[in-house]
Amino acid sequence: MSLKQGDTIPASQFKVMGGDGPEDMSSDTVFKGKKVVLFAVPGAFTPGCTMTHLPGYVVNADKVHAKGVDTIACTAVNDIFVMDAWGKSQNAENIVMLADGNGDFARAIGLEMDVSGAGLGMRSQRYAMVVDDGVVTHLAVEPDGKVNVSAAEKILEAL
Repeated sequence: MSLKQGDTIPASQFKVMGGDGPEDMSSDTVFKGKKVVLFAVPGAFTPGCTMTHLPGYVVNADKVHAKGVDTIACTAVNDIFVMDAWGKSQNAENIVMLADGNGDFARAIGLEMDVSGAGLGMRSQRYAMVVDDGVVTHLAVEPDGKVNVSAAEKILEAL
């Protein structure tokens, strides 16, 4: 069953790149007591994710923060080394790159997708959500994998 508006983010673990290498980060650390915009991409360095989705949040980070958002975070079913390299290559220093390497978070919220037919295995669907103190207040899942309802500009309208 997929996560929906009004649901609480389930307890999960992500990997982030710290000063001394990979570190664990709990969903409580990400969401508790904060207003967060979380967006998910099917894969770092893939065309739509790299040319449209992540850049939209990089360019609009100040506008998103001005709407009272404490954290902008991006997640993907990629390892932390890939997420870190992708974030650096996209000048995403204002975005927390959350690696969901095994897809545990994507599965926990019911937004995983099987793209093994294309050789990509299990990935996350493309979406964006607004989370206020751990509760989903807005969820926009892309019906066709494109970048429309989950784009930074659309999330700005929802804030």
